[in-house]
Amino acid sequence: MPIDAVAPTATGMPVDARRVPLAACAGAPGAMVVIISGPSGVGKDTIIDALRAKHDRPDYEFIVTCTTRAARSGEVDGRHYHFVPEAEFAALRDAGDLLEANQVHGAHWYGTPRRAVCEALARGHHAILKIDVQGAHAVKQRVPDALLIFLVPPSLEALFGRLRSRATETADQLEVRQRNAAIELARQGDYDHVVVNETGEVERTAARVAEIIEKERARHPDRRVEL
Repeated sequence: MPIDAVAPTATGMPVDARRVPLAACAGAPGAMVVIISGPSGVGKDTIIDALRAKHDRPDYEFIVTCTTRAARSGEVDGRHYHFVPEAEFAALRDAGDLLEANQVHGAHWYGTPRRAVCEALARGHHAILKIDVQGAHAVKQRVPDALLIFLVPPSLEALFGRLRSRATETADQLEVRQRNAAIELARQGDYDHVVVNETGEVERTAARVAEIIEKERARHPDRRVEL
Protein backbone atom coordinates (compact mmCIF):
# COMPACT_ATOMS: atom_id res chain seq x y z
CA MET A 1 0.00 0.00 0.00
CA PRO A 2 1.44 3.40 -0.91
CA ILE A 3 2.17 5.64 2.06
CA ASP A 4 -0.20 8.35 0.92
CA ALA A 5 -3.05 5.83 1.10
CA VAL A 6 -2.56 5.19 4.81
CA ALA A 7 -4.85 6.94 7.30
CA PRO A 8 -3.11 10.02 8.71
CA THR A 9 -2.48 10.68 12.39
CA ALA A 10 -3.50 13.80 14.27
CA THR A 11 -0.44 15.55 12.83
CA GLY A 12 -1.46 14.76 9.27
CA MET A 13 1.40 12.27 8.91
CA PRO A 14 0.58 8.73 7.73
CA VAL A 15 1.20 6.13 10.42
CA ASP A 16 3.37 3.98 8.14
CA ALA A 17 5.47 7.01 7.23
CA ARG A 18 7.06 6.76 10.66
CA ARG A 19 8.70 3.50 9.60
CA VAL A 20 10.32 5.10 6.55
CA PRO A 21 13.28 7.34 7.45
CA LEU A 22 13.06 10.74 5.81
CA ALA A 23 15.78 11.34 3.27
CA ALA A 24 17.90 14.49 3.41
CA CYS A 25 16.12 17.38 1.76
CA ALA A 26 17.19 20.69 0.24
CA GLY A 27 14.98 23.72 -0.12
CA ALA A 28 14.43 25.92 -3.14
CA PRO A 29 16.91 28.81 -3.56
CA GLY A 30 16.35 31.54 -0.97
CA ALA A 31 13.86 29.61 1.17
CA MET A 32 14.83 29.80 4.84
CA VAL A 33 14.20 28.14 8.16
CA VAL A 34 13.21 31.00 10.48
CA ILE A 35 13.04 30.37 14.21
CA ILE A 36 11.05 32.72 16.42
CA SER A 37 12.03 32.03 20.00
CA GLY A 38 12.06 33.58 23.44
CA PRO A 39 11.12 32.88 27.04
CA SER A 40 7.67 31.72 28.06
CA GLY A 41 5.22 34.61 28.16
CA VAL A 42 7.17 36.91 25.83
CA GLY A 43 4.40 36.83 23.22
CA LYS A 44 5.61 34.42 20.53
CA ASP A 45 2.07 33.32 19.64
CA THR A 46 0.84 36.90 19.52
CA ILE A 47 3.60 37.97 17.14
CA ILE A 48 3.05 34.96 14.89
CA ASP A 49 -0.69 35.68 14.78
CA ALA A 50 0.16 39.26 13.77
CA LEU A 51 2.49 38.00 11.04
CA ARG A 52 -0.32 35.81 9.72
CA ALA A 53 -2.89 38.59 9.79
CA LYS A 54 -0.97 41.73 8.86
CA HIS A 55 2.09 40.46 7.01
CA ASP A 56 0.48 37.54 5.23
CA ARG A 57 2.73 36.45 2.39
CA PRO A 58 2.48 33.35 0.20
CA ASP A 59 6.13 32.56 0.93
CA TYR A 60 5.61 32.43 4.73
CA GLU A 61 4.65 28.96 5.92
CA PHE A 62 3.99 28.61 9.63
CA ILE A 63 5.03 25.17 10.89
CA VAL A 64 2.74 23.78 13.56
CA THR A 65 4.55 22.27 16.56
CA CYS A 66 3.57 18.93 18.09
CA THR A 67 3.01 18.86 21.84
CA THR A 68 1.88 16.37 24.46
CA ARG A 69 0.16 19.01 26.59
CA ALA A 70 -3.57 19.62 26.52
CA ALA A 71 -5.00 22.53 24.56
CA ARG A 72 -5.60 25.75 26.47
CA SER A 73 -8.75 27.80 26.15
CA GLY A 74 -8.97 29.26 22.65
CA GLU A 75 -6.27 27.06 21.13
CA VAL A 76 -7.16 25.18 17.95
CA ASP A 77 -5.65 21.80 17.11
CA GLY A 78 -3.71 22.00 13.87
CA ARG A 79 -3.33 25.77 14.04
CA HIS A 80 -1.69 26.58 17.35
CA TYR A 81 -0.30 23.07 17.94
CA HIS A 82 -0.78 19.46 16.99
CA PHE A 83 -1.98 18.06 20.32
CA VAL A 84 -0.87 14.44 20.36
CA PRO A 85 -0.74 11.63 22.94
CA GLU A 86 2.67 10.88 24.42
CA ALA A 87 2.86 7.51 22.62
CA GLU A 88 2.34 9.17 19.24
CA PHE A 89 4.89 11.86 20.02
CA ALA A 90 7.43 9.22 21.08
CA ALA A 91 6.85 7.30 17.83
CA LEU A 92 7.49 10.42 15.75
CA ARG A 93 10.60 11.26 17.76
CA ASP A 94 12.02 7.74 17.61
CA ALA A 95 11.48 7.56 13.84
CA GLY A 96 13.45 10.79 13.31
CA ASP A 97 10.38 12.63 12.07
CA LEU A 98 10.92 15.54 14.45
CA LEU A 99 13.54 18.16 13.62
CA GLU A 100 13.88 18.75 17.36
CA ALA A 101 12.13 17.41 20.44
CA ASN A 102 12.44 18.79 23.96
CA GLN A 103 10.73 18.43 27.29
CA VAL A 104 10.00 22.01 28.30
CA HIS A 105 9.96 23.17 31.93
CA GLY A 106 10.32 19.53 32.99
CA ALA A 107 6.76 18.79 31.93
CA HIS A 108 5.36 18.35 28.41
CA TRP A 109 7.15 17.51 25.17
CA TYR A 110 7.31 19.79 22.14
CA GLY A 111 8.72 18.99 18.71
CA THR A 112 8.87 20.32 15.15
CA PRO A 113 7.64 18.00 12.34
CA ARG A 114 10.60 17.64 9.98
CA ARG A 115 8.45 16.61 7.03
CA ALA A 116 6.44 19.83 7.19
CA VAL A 117 9.64 21.90 7.18
CA CYS A 118 11.05 19.98 4.20
CA GLU A 119 7.84 20.41 2.21
CA ALA A 120 7.68 24.14 2.92
CA LEU A 121 11.29 24.67 1.80
CA ALA A 122 10.75 22.58 -1.34
CA ARG A 123 7.86 24.88 -2.27
CA GLY A 124 10.19 27.86 -1.93
CA HIS A 125 8.51 29.07 1.27
CA HIS A 126 10.16 30.30 4.44
CA ALA A 127 9.45 27.73 7.17
CA ILE A 128 8.53 29.82 10.23
CA LEU A 129 9.08 27.87 13.45
CA LYS A 130 7.98 28.90 16.94
CA ILE A 131 10.35 27.10 19.29
CA ASP A 132 11.53 27.39 22.87
CA VAL A 133 15.17 28.16 23.64
CA GLN A 134 16.21 24.51 23.97
CA GLY A 135 14.66 23.58 20.65
CA ALA A 136 16.11 26.58 18.83
CA HIS A 137 19.61 25.52 19.84
CA ALA A 138 18.96 21.97 18.61
CA VAL A 139 17.70 23.18 15.21
CA LYS A 140 20.66 25.52 14.76
CA GLN A 141 22.99 22.57 15.27
CA ARG A 142 21.21 20.60 12.55
CA VAL A 143 20.51 23.57 10.25
CA PRO A 144 23.43 26.04 10.52
CA ASP A 145 21.78 28.36 7.97
CA ALA A 146 18.64 28.77 10.08
CA LEU A 147 17.76 32.36 10.95
CA LEU A 148 17.27 32.76 14.72
CA ILE A 149 15.15 35.64 16.03
CA PHE A 150 14.86 36.07 19.80
CA LEU A 151 11.95 37.98 21.29
CA VAL A 152 12.60 39.67 24.63
CA PRO A 153 10.27 41.58 26.97
CA PRO A 154 10.88 45.23 27.87
CA SER A 155 11.74 44.00 31.40
CA LEU A 156 11.60 40.91 33.57
CA GLU A 157 8.82 42.54 35.56
CA ALA A 158 6.75 42.93 32.39
CA LEU A 159 7.38 39.29 31.46
CA PHE A 160 6.34 38.02 34.89
CA GLY A 161 3.24 40.18 34.70
CA ARG A 162 2.28 38.62 31.36
CA LEU A 163 2.78 35.12 32.75
CA ARG A 164 0.59 35.86 35.75
CA SER A 165 -2.14 37.55 33.72
CA ARG A 166 -2.67 34.65 31.33
CA ALA A 167 -3.45 32.37 34.33
CA THR A 168 -2.63 29.12 32.52
CA GLU A 169 -0.25 27.68 35.11
CA THR A 170 -0.45 26.64 38.73
CA ALA A 171 1.59 28.59 41.29
CA ASP A 172 4.35 25.96 41.15
CA GLN A 173 4.39 25.93 37.35
CA LEU A 174 4.50 29.71 37.28
CA GLU A 175 7.49 29.72 39.60
CA VAL A 176 9.34 27.28 37.30
CA ARG A 177 8.57 29.36 34.23
CA GLN A 178 9.71 32.57 35.89
CA ARG A 179 12.96 30.99 37.01
CA ASN A 180 13.58 29.48 33.57
CA ALA A 181 12.76 32.77 31.84
CA ALA A 182 15.62 34.53 33.57
CA ILE A 183 17.99 31.75 32.47
CA GLU A 184 16.67 31.79 28.90
CA LEU A 185 17.09 35.54 28.56
CA ALA A 186 20.79 35.05 29.19
CA ARG A 187 20.92 32.97 25.96
CA GLN A 188 19.98 35.81 23.64
CA GLY A 189 23.57 36.13 22.48
CA ASP A 190 23.13 32.77 20.70
CA TYR A 191 20.67 34.37 18.27
CA ASP A 192 21.13 36.30 15.02
CA HIS A 193 18.69 39.04 16.00
CA VAL A 194 17.09 40.20 19.24
CA VAL A 195 13.75 42.04 19.04
CA VAL A 196 12.10 43.74 22.01
CA ASN A 197 8.38 43.00 22.16
CA GLU A 198 7.24 46.19 23.84
CA THR A 199 3.91 46.06 25.64
CA GLY A 200 1.14 47.22 23.32
CA GLU A 201 3.41 47.31 20.25
CA VAL A 202 2.53 43.99 18.62
CA GLU A 203 2.31 45.39 15.10
CA ARG A 204 5.65 47.14 15.34
CA THR A 205 7.31 43.98 16.64
CA ALA A 206 5.79 41.84 13.89
CA ALA A 207 6.87 44.37 11.27
CA ARG A 208 10.42 44.26 12.61
CA VAL A 209 10.47 40.46 12.41
CA ALA A 210 9.19 40.57 8.81
CA GLU A 211 11.85 43.14 7.94
CA ILE A 212 14.62 40.91 9.33
CA ILE A 213 13.37 37.95 7.28
CA GLU A 214 13.26 39.93 4.05
CA LYS A 215 16.71 41.43 4.56
CA GLU A 216 18.20 37.99 5.17
CA ARG A 217 16.50 36.65 2.04
CA ALA A 218 17.92 39.55 0.01
CA ARG A 219 21.41 38.83 1.32
CA HIS A 220 21.30 35.16 0.29
CA PRO A 221 18.87 34.82 -2.65
CA ASP A 222 20.49 31.63 -3.95
CA ARG A 223 21.20 29.81 -0.69
CA ARG A 224 19.59 26.39 -0.35
CA VAL A 225 18.93 25.14 3.15
CA GLU A 226 19.59 21.43 3.71
CA LEU A 227 18.27 19.26 6.51
